[in-house]
Amino acid sequence: MAADNFTDRQSALMAEVMRLAFMEGLSARAIARRLNISRNTVRRMLGRAPKRELKAPPPRESMLAQYEKQIREWLDETPELKAPAVVERLRPLGYTGGVTIVRDLLRRIRPRSLRTPYLTLDFAPGAEMQVDWADFGFAIPGCPRRVSALVMALCYSRYLYLEFTLSQTFGTFVRALERGLHMFGGTTHVDVFDNMRTVVTSGAGANAVFNRKFLAYAQSRGFAVRACNAASGHEKGRVERPIGFVRERFWPGRRFSSLLDLNRQAATWRDDFANNRIHEATGKVPALVFKHEEQRLLKPIPDTPFETDDIESAGVTKRFRVRFDRNTYSVPPRLVGQTVVVRANDDAVAFYLGPKQVAWHHRCWDVQKDKEDPAHRKRALELKPRAAGALPPGLVGLGEVGAEYFRVLRATTRSLHRDTVRLTFLCELFGDEHTASAISEVMRTGHVGAEYVEYVLRHKRKLRPTMVPVRLGRPELDGLSFGEPDLSVYDDLVPPRKTLDPGDPPDSEEMDP
Repeated sequence: MAADNFTDRQSALMAEVMRLAFMEGLSARAIARRLNISRNTVRRMLGRAPKRELKAPPPRESMLAQYEKQIREWLDETPELKAPAVVERLRPLGYTGGVTIVRDLLRRIRPRSLRTPYLTLDFAPGAEMQVDWADFGFAIPGCPRRVSALVMALCYSRYLYLEFTLSQTFGTFVRALERGLHMFGGTTHVDVFDNMRTVVTSGAGANAVFNRKFLAYAQSRGFAVRACNAASGHEKGRVERPIGFVRERFWPGRRFSSLLDLNRQAATWRDDFANNRIHEATGKVPALVFKHEEQRLLKPIPDTPFETDDIESAGVTKRFRVRFDRNTYSVPPRLVGQTVVVRANDDAVAFYLGPKQVAWHHRCWDVQKDKEDPAHRKRALELKPRAAGALPPGLVGLGEVGAEYFRVLRATTRSLHRDTVRLTFLCELFGDEHTASAISEVMRTGHVGAEYVEYVLRHKRKLRPTMVPVRLGRPELDGLSFGEPDLSVYDDLVPPRKTLDPGDPPDSEEMDP
């Protein structure tokens, strides 16, 4: 309301000014005096106000003017140079300003890189698959391990395989890759990978040096390997976009109690939604394109076996523990000081001394946990009390022969520790009875030494190590048993030799030349 009144007053005032000027012929001074307003206001209402020329103030010289040439030289040498780094270099030259005007100058004079054009790639059915890892952080409640997702995408049909893991080691990677290939029912001609450590040991792209063990796996499955260039995500866009799709559509708001629960939900989402949606780029359903066009063109998976276990060697500590994957596992206490081979898959960890399995545990996916077999602890307690001069714990089974051997050994200059470790190894492989008998035979020749004992066992008596059958964790496989093969069937394949009468001349083919 107040604004309307002000406008009405202004309109009435302007009308009165124009009446006095044009009808009564009064001057601006007279009109201003009669209406008690400013002469400039009268002139403005009559359009007679003088025009003022607005002069821009003279430009001020920037504090960076004297340093601009030097800054340009720095940018020519190092185009990625940031404003704070430029300020640090200018301080010794006398610059006293801040970083803001430096940023403005860099934004204006920094050389701009040329935009790279990209082509739309076309792939033939069954020609290529792209594989990559994605990190999802510490997502499982109570588990201090990062969750990773392995995503495999067929480039033609956009059909996906998705699996979450708690590790990116070679064994975990190959086992997940194997499950993905079996879900697809075949392999493509070429698999494209990012520069993951399990595939590329150094370099990138055309200069990549591939992991020999992974190349052996690729050869056993019949696909070629190609690596992307560094920082070139566009080279594997068919798997980069699905990773973003998983982050946007599957992951937000997801709740799960374990890795098994997470993978169960991921498999349901993958099969019911991700592979059955209408793809935004192709306008087709990936599952249908895969089923009717691509699956039959995949190469069948060869039956060539390949070792997918995590395998490494480790020493047995004084606490009869072996450290593996940030956890410790117990082994028989007689193996203290030995080096064992660790073989692990997603479910179990087994320990081998030579060809013999000496311990087995369920795999722990936690961190800094100790897994102890009660039988190992019981055995350690049995071996704990020892009288002075008694046999080492792992060699108690050698009895009097072992005690006499070590009484002689202590008088020599040989390493007691080395002989103890080696004899423990021989007892584990060949048994206490055979080892004690070999020790007795060696001492009868006037010698002591684990190398002599091993010679008697391996070469003189030609004994073979006793081995416990490897358990695969599947009853239908662990229960298999095979008898001795019947070799008599091969006798029918060999023709019987011709018997000659004494008076018959021999055939020319049977005569010596």
